[in-house]
Amino acid sequence: MDSEIKEEIPVHEEFILCCGVETQVLKCGPWTDLFNDQSANRPKLLIFVITGNPGFSAAYVPFVKALYSSVNKRFPVWVISHAGHALAPKDKKILTTSDDPNAQEVKDIYGLCGQVEHKLAFLRTHVPKEMKLVLIGHSIGCYISLQILKLAPELPED
Repeated sequence: MDSEIKEEIPVHEEFILCCGVETQVLKCGPWTDLFNDQSANRPKLLIFVITGNPGFSAAYVPFVKALYSSVNKRFPVWVISHAGHALAPKDKKILTTSDDPNAQEVKDIYGLCGQVEHKLAFLRTHVPKEMKLVLIGHSIGCYISLQILKLAPELPED
């Protein structure tokens, strides 16, 4: 493995309530809040990884660190768990935000369509509209990514 990848790369773990369900998000790089960062160094692109089953974000840490390093640490790399597939430790705070009003109607959050809606709700509530996206999906995450592109063509992709 490249020695650059071995150096300490920051990975911030958050548990958020998205569509009423605990969701683990790992954020690689110094950017943890893209909405409130108005600095000149706020990135214009987010690399967003959607996991395969069983949907555990932590399994993707070596991949996202290597990816972050390979883009010269210029863009954040975030990975999201599937809805309900990761529970926050008892001592970990679960962050809440105002959910996307369209996501309130998710009836089967644990089914495939619900997982697609879950990821869309996250993107709409945590990623600014002008931010370009690179979607990466592993296994079922690929299918979810394609459904996101079909259902939300307004999301700027790169």
